[in-house]
Amino acid sequence: MKTLEPKLWRFLGWNTQGDLGPYTFYTSKRKGLVFFVKAPPTSPPTPLQLSRRNRWRLFAWAWTALTPEQRGKWSSAARRACLRISGYNLWIFWCETGDRSAIRTVEQQSGVTLL
Repeated sequence: MKTLEPKLWRFLGWNTQGDLGPYTFYTSKRKGLVFFVKAPPTSPPTPLQLSRRNRWRLFAWAWTALTPEQRGKWSSAARRACLRISGYNLWIFWCETGDRSAIRTVEQQSGVTLL
């Protein structure tokens, strides 16, 4: 396990968390940015894991199937509603939850019609 000065990484525009290449990164309050070699899986994925991954692949494919105008609306709505997520993340939220009331709230706050 190695640590790096987080100020340098943030200066370079990196706020790394999770897996990047052969390493796993996280931020420790005491040690700053910590990284270590990623551990390989010890067993094959379960059928449930495979189905969930395929479902997320479908959501990503559906995003790319949207027109640039539609994707722009989702991005604009997320930005105008001052959400701390991207339009893509808002789209994934809607696909995963189907929560129309939350999307209607975002529409009201942003003034952008999504559904």
